[in-house]
Amino acid sequence: MRRDPLLDVVRHEVKFNGAGIRLGEIEQWVRLHPAGFYNPYPPRRVNNVYFDNHALFAYRENLVGASMRSKVRLRWYGETFQPELGILEVKRRRNLVGWKLSWPTGGFDLRTTSWHALRRALRSQLSAEGRLWLDANPRPVLINRYYRRYWVSGDGRVRVTIDADQSVYDQRSSIRPNTTHRTNLPDTIVVEFKFAPAHRAEGSQAIQGIPIRISRNSKYVIGVQSLIGA
Repeated sequence: MRRDPLLDVVRHEVKFNGAGIRLGEIEQWVRLHPAGFYNPYPPRRVNNVYFDNHALFAYRENLVGASMRSKVRLRWYGETFQPELGILEVKRRRNLVGWKLSWPTGGFDLRTTSWHALRRALRSQLSAEGRLWLDANPRPVLINRYYRRYWVSGDGRVRVTIDADQSVYDQRSSIRPNTTHRTNLPDTIVVEFKFAPAHRAEGSQAIQGIPIRISRNSKYVIGVQSLIGA
């Protein structure tokens, strides 16, 4: 089952973060925003396996905020560790502009498989380009999970996501996925505004007055730092 990648639209991405205790305050700010934000669909749990090379190159380039950087992850949705479908994503970023390459995959069960078997199964489903990305980033470093809320402006030009209840599972020394032993993380929320380059004016207007600070936040970087005690 080999599929061509789906190219996500190029968009500006601006992130803010704050203490988890401020979740209600930030949601209220979004609900009362003059852009008329509404919920296009219900919140859901987002899950990712982040892959890197053995030198943690993706972690290091995202840590320093390299102008051009990438992350490879296997994503699925819901509370389960045995999803029926997944997506291998390459998240690419140039300064404040981001886009994704995505390859849908079949289901898998992280409770019973090994990392070697999972990578082998993924490779059999990917195109040549997808296999190159996975082969260049063979090491499963961590699993992270968070609860995501979605908002869209009334004119459809600006999207907002609010991520909370984050958790991280260390995979660096595991032959099989670790889905039970969590690593301690600070209780934070991440708010991200996303808009097309053509709607930069609307996006810039939408973020005015948000009561938390802008951040070069990377959940992968924060997750790795929690593992290594940085």
